[in-house]
Amino acid sequence: MSDAQSVATPHDDPTTKRSVRDLVRAAISGWLGTALEFMDYQLYSLAAALVFAELFFSDEDPAMAVVAAMATYGVGYVARPLGAFFFARLGDKKGRTKVLFYTILLMGLATTLIGVLPTYSQVGLLAPILLVLLRIAQGFGAGAEISGAGVMLAEYAPAKRRGIIASLVALGTNCGTLLASAIWAILLVAFNEQEVIDWAWRIPFIGSAVIMLFAVWVRFNLKESPVFEERDDVVDGQALSRDETIKLATETGDIRTLEAMNRKPVKAFVIALLLRFGQAGNSGMIQTYLISYITVVLLLDRSIGVNAVIVSSLVAFITVPLSGWLGDRFGRKRMYTIWAIVALIVIVPTMLMIASKDTVQVFVGYVVLHNLAVMSFASLENLTLPELFGARNRYTYTAMAREIAAIAATGAGPVIAAAWVSAVTGSFVPIVVMLVFFTLCALVAAIWMPEVAGRDLTDPRDAI
Repeated sequence: MSDAQSVATPHDDPTTKRSVRDLVRAAISGWLGTALEFMDYQLYSLAAALVFAELFFSDEDPAMAVVAAMATYGVGYVARPLGAFFFARLGDKKGRTKVLFYTILLMGLATTLIGVLPTYSQVGLLAPILLVLLRIAQGFGAGAEISGAGVMLAEYAPAKRRGIIASLVALGTNCGTLLASAIWAILLVAFNEQEVIDWAWRIPFIGSAVIMLFAVWVRFNLKESPVFEERDDVVDGQALSRDETIKLATETGDIRTLEAMNRKPVKAFVIALLLRFGQAGNSGMIQTYLISYITVVLLLDRSIGVNAVIVSSLVAFITVPLSGWLGDRFGRKRMYTIWAIVALIVIVPTMLMIASKDTVQVFVGYVVLHNLAVMSFASLENLTLPELFGARNRYTYTAMAREIAAIAATGAGPVIAAAWVSAVTGSFVPIVVMLVFFTLCALVAAIWMPEVAGRDLTDPRDAI
């Protein structure tokens, strides 16, 4: 479809105002940004599990150094809600594209600079302080990145294909995780342990600048979301104030907008939080702490955990689009419920396999657990959260729900797990308890939520 042919009347689906080329460009932009975000975070999480405890913290107590490294990982999540609130509100007022440019630039620069930091042996306490500051900057930028990519694709994609198209965002997380894990695997093979600790760990952080620059270039040519432009309260590319919106809706008899302005998004927001707890909590436990558990507690070779992540990420190239397609075919509510129940069933068997220390069982257990308890949810989440909220504040509420849950789940989860497992001398029972809790959150939300698949995203009202 050419740009000239894609002009729509106010009653048309706003996605027809964009050509297929525009949709592809938006998908690539979202994929690149999300891939960079998760590559950045996976680079750090693997570094925290493998070498950062030694590099940036005192080696007097190795167990506490691991806890400190995980706590620094969590600091990035403290900054994410602040970034989400700041950037997402800007995105709801002035458009998605400007914000997506700012977020990727800030996030990418912070990650690159981690690669040139001095270590604890060189500057003492200044090393972890600088690391924390960069983690805060990284988190501030990342706070609105994946939410913006999900909202952008949701508002670009045809209603009946949102799940499969928005699964590209989740595939971006998978690509970023895979790339970071592959880089670490290569480092561990190409260099001996001392070389990795001395200098080679810096390579992936500095090298991430290449992807950042490419993503920034792509976003220069990205058109604004058609749903944002279609909003009645957007004039000359900027949203009207609340009072101006109410006045306009009263004058035009816009019942939907008046109803939306008088309703609070409490139910929709709580459901979004619980759904996010399920995915984010499990992600922090499995993609971050479990790698450290395999290396530090089970005393297996460092490469085993990294290679397990790589294999699982490859399998997720099937899991993610399949989950998105099933969400389109059978609805978000039904598929969330099914995935949550299946995840609850496999938690104990897969953890028993991992705890066996048998390499094959560790790989199989990790791959099954990661795909069913993390990646299946991630695919659905990128569409379900934007579909829960109305057009006027969609970006803000989506981002805040994601990041508030991330603090309590992904940020705090690995820290609590590290301390709890240490207290019970290496037992995996705390990991099981936390995974069951997070998955139950998603199940409760799935039972409570309405069906939102194919919902009219120009509607200013929330879904519930």
